[in-house]
Amino acid sequence: MASLRAHGSWPSPITTDLVVSGSVGLSDVRAGDDDVWWAESRPDDGGRVVIVRHRPDGAVVDVVPAGYSARTRVHEYGGGAWWLHDDTLFFANWSDQRLYRIDPAPEPDLELAPVALTAEPAHPQGDRYADGSLTADGRWVLCVRERHPAPDPDGTPTGEAVNEVVAIPGFGGAATVLVSGPDFVAAPCVSPDGCTIAWLQWNHPDMPWDGTELWTADLVADAAGCSISGSRRVAGSRTESITQPSWHADGSLWFVSDRSDWWNLYRFGADSVPMAVAPLAGEIGTPAWVFAQRRYAFLADGRVAVAYAAAGVDHLAVIDPAVSPVEIVQVEAGFTALASLQPYGHGLVFVGGAPDAEPVIAMADVPRRGDATVAVIRRPRALGIDRSWFAAPESITVAGPDGAVTHAVFYPPTNPDVTPTTGSVPPLIVMSHGGPTSAARPQLSMVVQYWTSRGFAVADVNYRGSTGYGRAYRQALAGQWGIVDVDDCVAVAQHLVVAGRVDGDRLAIRGGSAGGYTTLCALAFRDQFQAGASLYGVADLEALARDTHKFESRYLDSLVGPYPETRDRYVERSPIHHVDGFDCPLIVLQGADDEVVPPAQSQMIVDAVRAKGLPVAYVEFAGEQHGFRLAASIKRALEAEHYFFGRVFGLEPDESIEPVPIDNL
Repeated sequence: MASLRAHGSWPSPITTDLVVSGSVGLSDVRAGDDDVWWAESRPDDGGRVVIVRHRPDGAVVDVVPAGYSARTRVHEYGGGAWWLHDDTLFFANWSDQRLYRIDPAPEPDLELAPVALTAEPAHPQGDRYADGSLTADGRWVLCVRERHPAPDPDGTPTGEAVNEVVAIPGFGGAATVLVSGPDFVAAPCVSPDGCTIAWLQWNHPDMPWDGTELWTADLVADAAGCSISGSRRVAGSRTESITQPSWHADGSLWFVSDRSDWWNLYRFGADSVPMAVAPLAGEIGTPAWVFAQRRYAFLADGRVAVAYAAAGVDHLAVIDPAVSPVEIVQVEAGFTALASLQPYGHGLVFVGGAPDAEPVIAMADVPRRGDATVAVIRRPRALGIDRSWFAAPESITVAGPDGAVTHAVFYPPTNPDVTPTTGSVPPLIVMSHGGPTSAARPQLSMVVQYWTSRGFAVADVNYRGSTGYGRAYRQALAGQWGIVDVDDCVAVAQHLVVAGRVDGDRLAIRGGSAGGYTTLCALAFRDQFQAGASLYGVADLEALARDTHKFESRYLDSLVGPYPETRDRYVERSPIHHVDGFDCPLIVLQGADDEVVPPAQSQMIVDAVRAKGLPVAYVEFAGEQHGFRLAASIKRALEAEHYFFGRVFGLEPDESIEPVPIDNL
């Protein structure tokens, strides 16, 4: 029989141990002729990223041995850290950032040690590699290299990194520079006949979701060397974002562009003019925070499978370019979040997430009509939790006071063992995602379920600037960061209060990175929330503009304005300069080794809030960078938030939680 409990104090089997224990992040699928490979991020193993292979005999084996981690620091966010040629694995190793090669073992259970392809850099992690591909004969590796100048003795950078496309001999040797000059390069790929290379490039102050260019060049890659000639821009501009270039087997070049407002699929025809393959009001593209994202796949029968976001949900569809007019056929596969599509056999493999299941590696046939037949080949773990514990996501659309529309995913408190006490209304946690060009998707998050199973409501807000709603919605944040994103979070909270679904006196906002900035701005410039949690969030825009890595060093030009020309705007929107506006408790969680938002930013805001006499807590995690990867850190951070919200909202958690020191409480 269900027990009577007030919201926010419900007992739950979804513990922090369950959130992190045995959990793995599945991503970056590759497919061979008869096997499937993917990357697993393992918090229980120090955050190590392991490449895993599903062999033809059904065995699932680790390919990257202990002591190595397939993770790159290019752009600091990485992605595209490994690639295949037949059964040979190439990967960037986290600890030294060198490239390594692992050849196929002569016997299934024999493990071969990785062999370094690149030399030790002049200083630790000075050369970094990502986003590679190989020539058809495997002779040359073409990839992005990010070369950092030697820092001062105290570790201070002495200049900006140089990003180039390089060619490296497949069995090791000196790199040959193919593309140099642009501030950024990405996605080098070789045509099927081996005679042409394509790549993306862009320059400061643009980010790749603002404006990129697609270039091609003639390629010569043989035993004598590797070189290009006749470089030419074939598409793109500062007002068009191009992503995911790929060569079709017929020699045509395909890519994703937002020239129509939506990130849609294009290909070059015989007249070298790009044509929309199948226009749709949805986004095949995603913001290129990490390399090597793939949201479309060329199937064996000539059709193209695409994943696209519409109304905040990912959909799977197939396109047959040979049919006129081209038809977009929806395929139901049972997933609401899709990534890393790859052709496999007569179908495809991908990463798929759903509201009641953590993301899995799945394979599916793709029928010409009807639902797909799906087989899961890798689950991250067995949760052992009945689905009745999981809050069902609700997509909501809210109009703010300025008439602008924002979107959110709402999760009501859910617990099959509890009946809320009469008159009890749940506290609300508003989640502001990072990026700020990220997006909330209705897929199972054990962090969200940790809160909802204890009687909290959660609203994950896709404020203006989020992706999945077209370029115009994404660009609505231009020059308005710290304003419209905050307006939208406030509007969602107010909507839920007016609807009677949450307690207007117990509203919290939390977010990490850019979401942490939105959180701090909401506390400094609005009075809607009664508590906040900032995870490695930005407190001082000037400090961020002066002291961050190359990839984001000019990002604020578009979000706020050029610096220092618009310095007044930076001061006006930096929470550190408006501590007088804070009037509620704050907890800050920070990685000690964060180079995107250095710890000094978090310490500044904590010191200022503490000096004002407000309740404040600060927890710093050794060995963590921008985002927490270690199981112990993830667990402690979540427990710290729970303890903090419990104390400031007067809630009694049903479990024992290690206290967090809270000043001024």
